[in-house]
Amino acid sequence: LSPAYSFTDYRSQGQTISNALIDIATPPTAGLTPFNVYVALSRARGHDGVRLLRDFDGNLLTTHT
Repeated sequence: LSPAYSFTDYRSQGQTISNALIDIATPPTAGLTPFNVYVALSRARGHDGVRLLRDFDGNLLTTHT
């Protein structure tokens, strides 16, 4: 058992996190944009500190909105 906490991509803006477990899934109430993905992935200090919880649709990163 490990203590942990979570917050939204909006709340995480401007913060740097040593290790991040990220769930890039479409939320039930709104769409997911490339901006949301960028904010979530860019919070960690480096790529070694990022873990994705599940696979996601790669087209999300190549589709212009």
